[in-house]
Amino acid sequence: MRFQFAHPWALLLLLLVPAWLAWIHRVTPAALRFARTGALRDAARGRGGVLGSLPDAMRAGAFAWLVLALAGPRTGASVQERSSEGIAIVVALDASPSMLTADMRPRNRLEAAKQTVFAFVRARENDRIGLVAFGGDAMTRVPLTTDYAALLEALDGLRGGELNDGTAIGDGIAAAANRLRRAPEKSRVIILMSDGMNNRGALDPRASARAAAALGIRVYTIGVGTDTTAPRAVARAGSGVRYADGPVSIDERLMTDVARQTGGRYFRARDTRALSAIYAEIDGLERTPVRVRRYLRHTEWYLPLLLAGAVLLLLEWLFRATRWGRVP
Repeated sequence: MRFQFAHPWALLLLLLVPAWLAWIHRVTPAALRFARTGALRDAARGRGGVLGSLPDAMRAGAFAWLVLALAGPRTGASVQERSSEGIAIVVALDASPSMLTADMRPRNRLEAAKQTVFAFVRARENDRIGLVAFGGDAMTRVPLTTDYAALLEALDGLRGGELNDGTAIGDGIAAAANRLRRAPEKSRVIILMSDGMNNRGALDPRASARAAAALGIRVYTIGVGTDTTAPRAVARAGSGVRYADGPVSIDERLMTDVARQTGGRYFRARDTRALSAIYAEIDGLERTPVRVRRYLRHTEWYLPLLLAGAVLLLLEWLFRATRWGRVP
């Protein structure tokens, strides 16, 4: 909070107050200041001079208050408004059965990926974000939106294996790029997360990447999972999943090629901490210039000063009607 005047030049009028007081005391004869002999008697006792000068002091005070009101006193709090063009982001998340492999916390790769995307989305402000899930098929779960609550609800409901067996990376890239191709944002990004090799789908991942690059879309790829053997989901048992140790294989060459063709980068996440760090790095890479505008929200204080000036004028008028007032 700070105090200021909207029209500080008006304060120069305050110089008229002492000039006016000096003038009226110089040109007005002292003998004409009292209308009654009682007032003269009190003046001899030392009271009349003081009381007789009160009306002029009140008028001067009223003028001063009115000048201060004219100057526009106000207090203001500085507010910062941030505006940004934002980024259009589609998260393409592998939801194949292999993402249920239990080598990452809290339960498996898919849950670790979902947890990281949750945190990433909550940190956004102006960006539109969409969600594409792919397994044997690819499907848009949420189109580009700033309704982060709806996005997180859809992400929470994503289950591994619900899009048939296999990993259609090419179809996943194409579905995500299709959501971004008409987006007006200058920065358009796909974050693709997978733990396997492209073995399903109608589209070659490298061809899909070239098409995305032609549209000005960058693809960041993330290989999820350890690089040794791990408890893999092999069958469903009722409402649960049965696991057996098996080899882990990620086509890192493919993931690297896809990212490089679009101007993006490939990352490897062997645990949840690395996954979170990767998203933080992507966040730093995809920054748009933010324009900052400062302004003041003002509280005006001229009305109390106007009232003070009016009260002093009224008191002057009333005082001049008493025995201590001057004869006009």
